[in-house]
This record gives sequence, C-alpha cells and structure tokens, in this order.
Amino acid sequence: MTRSTTDEAAAPPLPSPKERRRLREAKSLSEEQVAEAVGVTRATVRSWETGRTSPRGRKRALYAKLIAPDPEPVPATRPKTVRRKERPERPAPAAEPVSVAPAPTPAAVAPAAVAPTSAREPVPTGSPTPEPAPTRSPVPASASAPPVPASAPPPPEAEPAVPRLSPDEAFDALYAHSAPGLVRQTYLLTRRRSLARESVERAFQLAWHRWPEVAVDRDPAGWVRAAAYEYAMSPWHRLRRVHRHPDAPPSEPARRALFEALLDLPPAYRRTLLLYDGVGLDLPETAAETEASTPAAAGRLEVARAAVAERLPELAAAASPAEQSELLQDRLGGLARAEHVPAPSPARTVRTGSEDKARLWTRAAIAFVALLIGATALTLHTAPTHYEQPVSPPERVGGVPPRGGPQKLTPQDLKLQKVLKEQLAHGPERLVPRIP
Repeated sequence: MTRSTTDEAAAPPLPSPKERRRLREAKSLSEEQVAEAVGVTRATVRSWETGRTSPRGRKRALYAKLIAPDPEPVPATRPKTVRRKERPERPAPAAEPVSVAPAPTPAAVAPAAVAPTSAREPVPTGSPTPEPAPTRSPVPASASAPPVPASAPPPPEAEPAVPRLSPDEAFDALYAHSAPGLVRQTYLLTRRRSLARESVERAFQLAWHRWPEVAVDRDPAGWVRAAAYEYAMSPWHRLRRVHRHPDAPPSEPARRALFEALLDLPPAYRRTLLLYDGVGLDLPETAAETEASTPAAAGRLEVARAAVAERLPELAAAASPAEQSELLQDRLGGLARAEHVPAPSPARTVRTGSEDKARLWTRAAIAFVALLIGATALTLHTAPTHYEQPVSPPERVGGVPPRGGPQKLTPQDLKLQKVLKEQLAHGPERLVPRIP
C-alpha cells in the first residue's frame, strides 16, 4: 500500500534534528517516554534526533504534537472604534523636523551582552565568526520632507543585496574557513598528521558529493566536522601500516602529558572532551554530535576531565568546574596552535577528487552490472533445455550365485556330435545313437 501525494503534503512539518532534541529536553521528556508515547523504540527516537531517519505517517503526527512548543499567550487588544467623519480642521503650524535615531539592532547588542568574562581562545574551528550589523547614523530630514512625529516607528531600511554564490564558490568558502582548523582538531584526536589531513579531505569530499544536503544544513561546518571525526577515529586504521603508530609526541613535558592523557581516553570520551572544552559547544550539541543522551555526555565529560586532571596538576587544582573548563580550553588551544600540521590540499583538488571518485565508482558499478548480465546470458545460452537423469556408476554386487548352463563337452562328446552331424536325419538309428 503506497501513500498518496496528498498524505505527504498533509504531514506536519518537523524542526531540525537538533531542534527536536532541544524541544524534548525543554519539556523534560526522556527518550523512553517519547518512544512509549509514539509506539517506537528508544533507538528510533535517537535516530530521529540525529537526523539519520525521519518519522512518517501517524507516528510523525504524534511526534510533532508531542514536541510542539507551548503556544504563547496572545495579549488582549482593544476593540477598534469607528470614528465619525469630522470636518477638516485648520492645519497646525509646522513644527521643526526631528531626526529619530534607529533603535540598536540585536546583532549590535549581542556582542556586549554575551561577552566572556575572561579572554580565552578556543581551539581553531575554522567556522566564520558572525560580525555585528553596522549601526545606522541619524539622517537629517530635508526641508521638503514632511515632519516625522517622535512616536512613529522608523521607516524600514532596505536590506543589502546578498550576492548569490555558485556551489563551487560556496564550497570553496566553507573549505577555506573550516579545513585548517579541522586538521588541527583531528590531530588532537589521533596524533597522526597524515591521518588528520586525510580525514578532513575525505570529509569534504563526502560533503561535496552530498552538497545539496550540506548546503541547506543549519551548520555545514558541524556536518563536515562530524564526518571528519568519524573517519579519523575509525578502528580500521590500525590495520594500515601508515597510520598504525602515532607521531612523535611534543618535546615540552606539559604538552606531552596532555597528549598522552588524551590518547589514553576512550574515543567517545576524547571526542566529548574536545567538542565541549576545545571547540566550545554546549552540552546538548555535544551530546547530539556524539549520538548520546545529554546525561551520558555529561558523565563522559566528568570522567574525561578527572582522567586528564591526574596528569595535569594545575587542572586538578582548579577551584570550580568553570575554571577547570577554561584552563583546559586554553591548554587545548595552545597545543593545537603549537603543533605543526600539514596544510590541506586546495579546494579545487578536493572537489576534483570527489568527482573522480564518484565517476570511478559509477563506472565500476556499470562494468559489474554488464559483467553480470553477460554471465547470465551465457548461462542461459549454454544450459540444457530439459532434464537428463544421470547414470549411476557401476557397483560390485556380492552373494549372487554364478550363472547356470550346460556343461562343457568332453572330447568323446565332440566326436559323437561330429558323427551325428555327418549322418542323415532319418530312420530309427537317428533315435538310437551308435556308440563305437
């Protein structure tokens, strides 16, 4: 039974996977509760929140209704009164024009409101930093323009035209901003310079292969970062001779101790520590990128910090978790900037490599299908058209008596036989043989 296009159009829209997780946690709902209410398993709910799958049909409607935000109260408005048409009064004397300065935009207020208390530099992420919107200066009113009352809102300002980028230019811009920082982050995870560069280039090749999906993502740099981390931390690299052993550790004792503490952590704990204390993601985003629940990510973070604090005395002497996180972020950022990592290949080379690899796999698939069709045709041509029962092989049979028959003739019997053949067959002598 197939669904019609009207059913697909009537399906309720769903927010992004990260927003689904945030809405669920805002309502204090666990994955088990959502799974029980919708009628699915916990793994299915986690798959919906990570973006691997999406609900459909009745489950989609139940899930959308379950995580839908509460409606905000609508303020009561006064009923409009219809005024009677009055006589035109004499115009009031013209007042002096007043220039109204625009209210500060949220983009201009945000940097001052959320500025950190201490200047600390996170691990290079490669993502572009949003710049505050420029504030407009008061424009004096011209003599011919009508006066603007002080209570009137400012006239809407035309937004500047944003130049449309081609897919190649958008990919190159993302690569230029994110690739160098991702190479340093991946090096902190593996301590293998060649593997770090290979992982980042492989992640961007995959991003270019799926560019229609990545281009509309809310965080394209996060999409590429997750793909690079997954490839870099794959256990199959231990079977390759090039990436079997990590590179030489730093010569400075403090940096060497930090690197050894990172490599001794399990991969999931190492990745959680780098995302939260190195890159600067919050806990729900860290949990979503590591495909874990928020409490599980918090537990991994505490265990990872305790393990690193055993190697770094200054980290263990921190007074609060916030100070500990700030100190750890400073140490990870300094370690990432101090190490010499290879520069990634040009963006054009990465795009060309992705296209060549896709073209190679397409040709290989076509050749395999053609070979399979040829083998099937040859088999159909040479195969017999009817069934022939195979002949069973001979077997020796024992316990059967020998074949019976007349006895072998003696020389006397042969002589008598010869005499009988020479005489004619008539008379009684034929019946009574004469024996010499």
